[in-house]
Amino acid sequence: MRIRNSAKALLVCKGEILLTKNQDNEGYFYLCPGGGQEHGETLHAAIRRECIEEIGYNVEVGELLHIREYIGRNHEHASFDYDVHQVEYYFLCELKDEVDQGIEPSNPDSHQVGIEWVHIDDLQESRLYPKELKKYIVKHLNNEKSSVYLGDIN
Repeated sequence: MRIRNSAKALLVCKGEILLTKNQDNEGYFYLCPGGGQEHGETLHAAIRRECIEEIGYNVEVGELLHIREYIGRNHEHASFDYDVHQVEYYFLCELKDEVDQGIEPSNPDSHQVGIEWVHIDDLQESRLYPKELKKYIVKHLNNEKSSVYLGDIN
């Protein structure tokens, strides 16, 4: 199996984070917008493309905050993710077209039902994947230092 790179956007504004809203048989869950890097594509280009596809916004890509690995066989979804090994790069991003709010996502993920601004205070009760990312988002907002490499977390 190959290792897949994925570029993810952390879009935080006024105490809220913009996430994709998804649904499965357990209910709603949230993900940071982003996805797989294509051959010949930079991580920055991947984030910009994926944000247009998933949230309908152009973004400015900023600083790399975290790198997370996901080795499926080590986590709760091993029954269907056993062979998955993904390295995710989380970049702080900003919306370029904040006033242009009518753009439909051009290629949402299969479980995606929309996008949602989630208040940071509500993040702990939200089903966000990876779950461990919640504490690092809060640390960043509180100007607390945290590791760039987060390891194999979920």
